[in-house]
Amino acid sequence: MNATLSDGVVRAGESARERFYDSRGYGHPVDGGALELAPVEAAHLLYRGDLEGVDGQSFRTFLTSAAVSETAFLVYKDLRDRGFYLSPAREAWVADGVEVDTGERVDFVVYPRGSGPWDGEVAYRVTVVGERAPVAATDLGDAVLAVVDEESEITYLETARPEIEGSNEVSLPDEVPAELLDERVFVWDPPARLYESGFYGQRLDDQAGDVLQLSLVEAAYLVRQGALAVTGGAEAVLDRGRSVEGDRFDRRLRAYTTLRERGVVPKTGFKFGADFRTYAHVESVENLGHSELLVRVLDTDHAFAPRDLALDVRLAHGVRKEMAFALIDGGENAGIEWVSVGRLTP
Repeated sequence: MNATLSDGVVRAGESARERFYDSRGYGHPVDGGALELAPVEAAHLLYRGDLEGVDGQSFRTFLTSAAVSETAFLVYKDLRDRGFYLSPAREAWVADGVEVDTGERVDFVVYPRGSGPWDGEVAYRVTVVGERAPVAATDLGDAVLAVVDEESEITYLETARPEIEGSNEVSLPDEVPAELLDERVFVWDPPARLYESGFYGQRLDDQAGDVLQLSLVEAAYLVRQGALAVTGGAEAVLDRGRSVEGDRFDRRLRAYTTLRERGVVPKTGFKFGADFRTYAHVESVENLGHSELLVRVLDTDHAFAPRDLALDVRLAHGVRKEMAFALIDGGENAGIEWVSVGRLTP
């Protein structure tokens, strides 16, 4: 069977619907038993030998033309090889009720194994990207990122917009005297609940009631809550934080504050290359479980190199945690977009 290409759509003639759509989920049916195919679908049928040509072009000629993206073809073929039916992310090509545009740049709608475009169920929405193409942070969430590396291997990264919540509630003290040093704050006579229950700071030694060391971001939060009294007040701590980190300090403080308000305990994630590691449930410091998330705080206009994104995810997975990103814009009262990313084997 031959087909023709026009305006970005490949059209196959009579009997194409029965051969390709009804039995294997390719394309979009049109009148008279004909079928419209996306170029990537036509390339796959050419590769399989089910189409003889597109405007006389063989698989080799068609794949190397401007009509088809080779990275999209590689992902399409891989998912087909894994037993999935999938469609290009075009509204008219999927069942009624299936949402295609989730706000991200989606290339394919993938159906559960055993289902097709006629069933109205979706397993994944997939965005295709080469390993050297930048990925906007705001494009992540509710989609699977299929990264094609230089050797044509494909890494699937599942992205989502999680609801980050915890159960930690601590009654804070009032205006405990504290001293601002260079890059931390010392509390010389700390109430036990600050560290034992709230997991604020780090003891200078293991003795109960010993000096408590607080990071600048912890101290800024506690001063704002009225729990600490520092000479110069909150502005002194904020100024010191900004002198050390610049605008990044304000973004980290906003993320820290939001996590604490949601009952989550954030602690430094430095040893993991992150801003924070987080604990959703803390009974006491002596009975502390593993942290669940690694959090990096980024500006909303951040663009990832896929290699760096894969590195973050691999590191988090290696220490049994999930990778999350707090996307923050410059507005003082603007909300935070939370995005999680993890490895996926379709």
